Amino acid sequence: MIDPRLQTLRVLHQRGTVTATAEALHLTPSTVSQQLRQLSARLGLELLEPAGRNVRLTPAALALVEHADALFARWEEARADLAGYADGVAGRLRITGVATAIAGVIAPAVARLRAELPRLAVEIGEDPGENRFELLLAGRADIAVVIPAPGGPPPGPGLRSGRGVPPSDDARFTQLPVLEEPQDLLVPAGHRFAGRSAQGVTLAEAAGESWIRAGDPADQHQLLLTACASAGFTPRVRHDAVDWYAVAALVAHGFGICLIPRLAPVPERCPVVRVPLRGEPVPVRRFLAAVRRGSERRHPVARGLAALRAAAGEREAKGV
Repeated sequence: MIDPRLQTLRVLHQRGTVTATAEALHLTPSTVSQQLRQLSARLGLELLEPAGRNVRLTPAALALVEHADALFARWEEARADLAGYADGVAGRLRITGVATAIAGVIAPAVARLRAELPRLAVEIGEDPGENRFELLLAGRADIAVVIPAPGGPPPGPGLRSGRGVPPSDDARFTQLPVLEEPQDLLVPAGHRFAGRSAQGVTLAEAAGESWIRAGDPADQHQLLLTACASAGFTPRVRHDAVDWYAVAALVAHGFGICLIPRLAPVPERCPVVRVPLRGEPVPVRRFLAAVRRGSERRHPVARGLAALRAAAGEREAKGV
């Protein structure tokens, strides 16, 4: 068995402080500190050094984290092999993801799992404000449906065939493509684009518009800037909102237009029109399913990933 104190060290490396590590692992800060002191004493090496009011990992600790990442990946693979001897699939699977991913693929995927595997208890969480990779690392989630964002773990080129592990700059996670979600324009009912909901518009045609920076700042805001830059202009942003009902109200009252993901809801009685984008570039959001490296071979995780891919395939067949 792997010394659980190695997991504490890994989470500290991810979170940066003892307090944040304790919060992620549902421990007290004193317990975290004690575990790290015990690990340091067992190895005969200093693992932490002062950094102002906080601590940081020593070079020896950073080397140990690299080995720990490899050990935990192998442990997940071992659990996957042993799970193959079990009679059927049982246990618990927790999936976390952004709201539109829950609505578009996670909920239908879990409904499929409940019908196929009644002994598998599946939990779904949106976990707003949480770093979903940290939830995976701390064992509080098994699958995270995420949107690649600056500062996140690099996804790597994907799985090779067979049992191979995908090359990646991050030894802790495997990330697999799930769904590409086109963006539409959301405009007021009386807007000049409102009558073109069948044929669509190009993004360049909207260069002179006022824009609302809409949706999750972690991905949607950067997507707007990148897409508009590819279309040859910088958007004139006047307002911003995260909740899509608030966004729709701003659009309806003429404060600007915005990009809206195909899976995002629009209030039925709100006087706005969703207009598809055509031509190049058509901005898209890419959903990835992230798991702890090696755990993709465990039966519950593997079945969860397969159900997500099936739900995404059904959406794509319908044109999202």
